[in-house]
Amino acid sequence: MSDTWIKLTKILKNYELKNHTPEINTDQVLITIPEVNRPALQLAGFFEHFDNERVQIIGNVECAFLDNMGRSNRQWVYEKLMSSGIPCMILCRGNKPDEDMIAAGIKYGVPVLSTDIATSRFNAELSRWLNVELAPCITRHGVLVDVYGEGVLIIGESGIGKSETALELIKRGHRLVTDDVVEIRRVSDETLIGSSPEITKHFIELRGIGIIDVKALFGVESVLDSAGINMVIKLEEWSREKEYDRMGLDDNYIEFLGNKVVCYSIPIRPGRNLAVIVESAAVNHRQKQMGYNAAQELYNRVQQNMMKNNED
Repeated sequence: MSDTWIKLTKILKNYELKNHTPEINTDQVLITIPEVNRPALQLAGFFEHFDNERVQIIGNVECAFLDNMGRSNRQWVYEKLMSSGIPCMILCRGNKPDEDMIAAGIKYGVPVLSTDIATSRFNAELSRWLNVELAPCITRHGVLVDVYGEGVLIIGESGIGKSETALELIKRGHRLVTDDVVEIRRVSDETLIGSSPEITKHFIELRGIGIIDVKALFGVESVLDSAGINMVIKLEEWSREKEYDRMGLDDNYIEFLGNKVVCYSIPIRPGRNLAVIVESAAVNHRQKQMGYNAAQELYNRVQQNMMKNNED
């Protein structure tokens, strides 16, 4: 079994599915595979290479095929499907299971569910949702904020000012995803999604003040449930001995779950407006993604000026 799993009950509640087999405890049915499957050849009796660990989805075409079969053949297909170890069967487009399907489901402990959602749309949406829910996940100490549509993960030593920076960003119209603990999920080779543990969602801890509820104080527009992690800002105490990057020609990276994310180290000194710095970093990162690099542009101008002076 996979290291990550979710209970079928979560899918049932999230998509408001109708349960035709309430006798079966959906809390005990664990989903471990993010992909879904629409049985096709299996309905004709071919079960080799059958992806039986996946959620099985049936639409209009499959239901029409089953309706055209004799009852004994249909019962045989149901027996083979339900006894193969599938986690559940979901009928889409308002199709309803017949009594033989329900009976086979109960016999082998396979929940039979249905929804009015179109098959292709439900298939795509459930796959996307499962890929997020079942993605490899780690937790890191930090603050995740959405700044101008860029997911900015702020990290650093405890007490350095991460939460205070996040609060200032929220007051400037940006949105909090999570404070203190960030759950990071790798949903693809290029995408990391950050979210908050349910218990600390929408809360910020401010030393000397305590816990504040961002959603209650600033409104629902000030929070997000999740956001992509597009860049990392590392806050650190300023040191005279350390040489800091003043041009930004070369990007530095930090790695989470095998994915690299651009990382900027920001030295902390009294009087620095960290919220403005984070905003500027987010906009500058977006410019780079769009093909414009201010540091490279300055470097090119300097090189052109030097060539011009040499020619003169």
